[in-house]
Amino acid sequence: MAKIHPNAADPEQEEPPTVLVLTVWRKSLLFNCHGFTVFDANGDLAFRVDCYATAFSRRAEVVLMDAAGKPLLTVRRRKRLSLTQHCWVIYDGDGTTARPLLSVRRHASLRSSSKTLAHVTPLGSAAAEYSYVVEGSYGRRACAVRDARGGGAAVVAEVRRKESVGDDVFRLVADPRLGAPLAMGLVIALDEMFGAGHGSARSLLPRTWSV
Repeated sequence: MAKIHPNAADPEQEEPPTVLVLTVWRKSLLFNCHGFTVFDANGDLAFRVDCYATAFSRRAEVVLMDAAGKPLLTVRRRKRLSLTQHCWVIYDGDGTTARPLLSVRRHASLRSSSKTLAHVTPLGSAAAEYSYVVEGSYGRRACAVRDARGGGAAVVAEVRRKESVGDDVFRLVADPRLGAPLAMGLVIALDEMFGAGHGSARSLLPRTWSV
């Protein structure tokens, strides 16, 4: 496997100083686990996901932890009401307080040319404040989370390919308006919806960033 350099600069992209650039490795550091290992720009461990279920099993929930193993978010599958409905709910912490933050629903469309992947809806006290749409191709590691207000021009998170190291290592760019933990929570939901051969691998989104 190619070496991973979390702190290597991307010569093609210059980020605003306020955004956080993470390197996501689609692999758990624990033996016989599946998940993610996420590094910050200094190469330090930022987040981790360790799942003991097999890579292709239908997981009921996935927990995002910090470097010390403290649960930050719980991404939980919502029971499907139809064959076309795929929905995940992101909870605060370990999910025991039942405080939902976001709902992530896979976009259902008969048009193969649609670039929309999912719709992100806030829950609880922030339900009327904002909403997001995810566009592009997760399979190609080229997708963006856009603020649905104002025509979706503002990007609050973006998944990008990282050099030539394959699909298991990629960049996650997070704007402070969304935050790195929630951005990673959305990546987990997208991976459950479109990872492991699900969804289209064709990129429909140019590599751009705007704030």
